[in-house]
Amino acid sequence: MASKTYAGKTVEVDEEGFLANPDEWTEDMAPELAKEVGIESLNDTHWKVIKFMREDFKEKGQIPTIRRIKNAGGVPIKEIYSHFPSGPAKKAAMISGLGKPQGCV
Repeated sequence: MASKTYAGKTVEVDEEGFLANPDEWTEDMAPELAKEVGIESLNDTHWKVIKFMREDFKEKGQIPTIRRIKNAGGVPIKEIYSHFPSGPAKKAAMISGLGKPQGCV
């Protein structure tokens, strides 16, 4: 498995760049991970999604779907897509330090 350094911390990543261990993620890594997927800066909506995804994953043991982010996280679908364009579930999961969502090919 490969490794990368984010915010001064070296972590293992899979072949697509997702963190191998979500527990190694820190908030300081999120801006660097975001830049890797084409998001230049994180705003309040990004952080709302990131924090919801991490909390929901911790609680449920599964990476939340877009539908769950909308329904339980309270972020409208249009906002999710505008803040995480071209593959919102995958980008949000990567920035959140989680694995690749099951629905993503």
